[in-house]
Amino acid sequence: MFFGKLTKQVKGVVKKRGGMSALKDDAMELKDVATSKESWTEKAQDAVEAVEDPGKPGEEPKKPAP
Repeated sequence: MFFGKLTKQVKGVVKKRGGMSALKDDAMELKDVATSKESWTEKAQDAVEAVEDPGKPGEEPKKPAP
């Protein structure tokens, strides 16, 4: 495998989504969705919304660092 190429792609995706802090916010948001008492359909819809919008819910999307 080409770990160097894979690492470069992962770093690009993280940077595109707003950095490590936005990634951590996304992970926490998905954890909250997964542990909620909603139906599976509602959880899936909430997860899609969380992934489409990087960062905390209601927060303005962060621009990637140059």
